[in-house]
Amino acid sequence: MGKYLFFGFYALFLLGIGIYGMKRTKTFSDFFLGSRAIGPWLSAFTYGTAYFSAVIFVGFAGKIGWGFGYSALWVAIGNALIGTLFVWAVMGKRIRKASIDMNAYTMPEFLQLRYKSNFLKIFTAIAIFVFLVPYAASVFMGLSYLFEINFNIKFEYILILMAVLISLYMILGGFKSVVLVDVIQGTIMIVGVILLVYFSIKNGGGLPAITNKLNNINPKLSQVIGPPGFFPLLFIVIITSVAPLAMPQLVQKFYSIKDDRSIKSGTIICTIFAIVVAGSAYFFGSLTRVFLSPQTHPEIFADKIHFVDKLVPMLIKTLIPQGLNFMILLLVLSASMSTLAALVLVSSSSIVKDLYHGFVKPKAPDKKLNLLMRIMCVVFILTSLFITLLKPAVILTLLVISWGAIAAVFLSPFIYGLFWKKANKIAAEISSVLGLVITLTLFFILPRDKIPFIATLGMGVPMITFPLIVWITRKKDNNYKCKEVL
Repeated sequence: MGKYLFFGFYALFLLGIGIYGMKRTKTFSDFFLGSRAIGPWLSAFTYGTAYFSAVIFVGFAGKIGWGFGYSALWVAIGNALIGTLFVWAVMGKRIRKASIDMNAYTMPEFLQLRYKSNFLKIFTAIAIFVFLVPYAASVFMGLSYLFEINFNIKFEYILILMAVLISLYMILGGFKSVVLVDVIQGTIMIVGVILLVYFSIKNGGGLPAITNKLNNINPKLSQVIGPPGFFPLLFIVIITSVAPLAMPQLVQKFYSIKDDRSIKSGTIICTIFAIVVAGSAYFFGSLTRVFLSPQTHPEIFADKIHFVDKLVPMLIKTLIPQGLNFMILLLVLSASMSTLAALVLVSSSSIVKDLYHGFVKPKAPDKKLNLLMRIMCVVFILTSLFITLLKPAVILTLLVISWGAIAAVFLSPFIYGLFWKKANKIAAEISSVLGLVITLTLFFILPRDKIPFIATLGMGVPMITFPLIVWITRKKDNNYKCKEVL
C-alpha cells in the first residue's frame, strides 16, 4: 500500500512541476531551451541525468561488470573524463556560442546553417527520431526489469506508469520543468549509488574479501584488463565516452546555458557527478559474479536471452535491505525519467522544428510549434512503449546500436564543423551517410557481440575520411563561419 501512496504523491509533485513550467512557457525557446537562461547547477544535473540512465545501472553495469570484473571501471573513467569533462571544458563554450550566433535550436539546424545543406538537416533529423526511439525503449526495459524483480509489479504496468509520470511534467512544462526535476532526481541518484556501494562492500565482507572472491572465480576479474581482453574493453569505452561528444540530447543542453561562467562551474559539478554515479554503477556491476550464480539464483539464469539484463535488479534485491529498496527504486526511476525526458524532447524537435518548421511551415507561430511538440512527445513515448512490449533481445544491444548509429551520423560533421574552418558541405554529407551505412551494414553481418566494435568503426572511419574528402575537393567553402569560435 505504501508504494502506491508514494507513486500518488510523486505523480502530484511532477504534475505541479509541469503546471509551474507551463505557466512560464510561452515561446518555442521557452519550451525547448528554457529561454537559454539555465544556470550551472541545473545545466550540470540535466546533462548528467540525461547521460546516465537505467540502462547503465541495469543493462550496462550488469553485462560489462559480469564480463570484465573490476576493469569495467575503465568505462566509468572514460565517461567522466571524455564524455563529461572534455565535452564541458573543451566544447561547451564553442557549442553555446555557435548556437547563439547561428540562432540554432537543434543539431540538424546547426549542421544546415554551418554547411548550407538542406539534405544534412533532413537526413540527421530523420536519424534522430528513428534511432532514439529504440534507445528510449532500452531505458523503459531497464526500469521495468528492476520493478518486476524487486517489487513484483508487472512489466506492462511499469511501462504505463513511466509514460504517465514523464508526461505529467515534460509534455506540460517542456525544458523548464525537465531541469527542475533533473536536479531533484540527480540528487536521488547520488544518494542511491552511494547506498549501493556501501551495502555491496558490507555484504561482501570488505573490499579485500570481495577481491579475493573474484580471484577465486577468475584472477583476471580483479586485474587492470578483464577476461575479454583489451580491445573489447577499449571499444566499449569509446562508444560510451566518445559518442556523447555529438549525441543530440546531450549537446542540446549547452544551447540552453545562460553564460560562459555557468559552463565553468558546470564543468566541475558535472564531472564530479559523473565520477560518483558512473564509478558506483560499474563497481556495483563488477560484483555480480561475487553474489550471483546459476546455483544460487537459477530463476534469472534460466532466461538465457535476458539474464544479463536481470543481474543488477537481482543483485539489488539480494544486497539491499528491504526497507531501503525504495531508495534504489528511486535511483533507477530518476535516472530513467531524466534520460527519457531528454530523448523525447530532442526526438520531437527533429520532426517539429527541423522538418515541419524548417521546410513545411517556416512561419508557423510559436504557439502552434509548442502544441505540435507536445503531440509529437506523446507519439514518441507511445512508439517507444510499443517497441519495449516486443521485448527486444538484450538491453545492451538495443542501446549500443542506437548510440552507435546516432554517433556515426553526427560525430564527424559536428566536430569538424565546430573546430575546423575548412570543413565543407561535401565532406559533411558523405561522412554522415558513410557512418550510418557502415554501422547498419556491419550490424547485420557481424555477430551481436561485435556491436561495440561496429559502433567504433561507424564513428572512426568518417573521422578519417572527412579531412581526406576536404583535401580532394579543395574548393573554397562559403559556409557560415562563427569567427570567434571557429
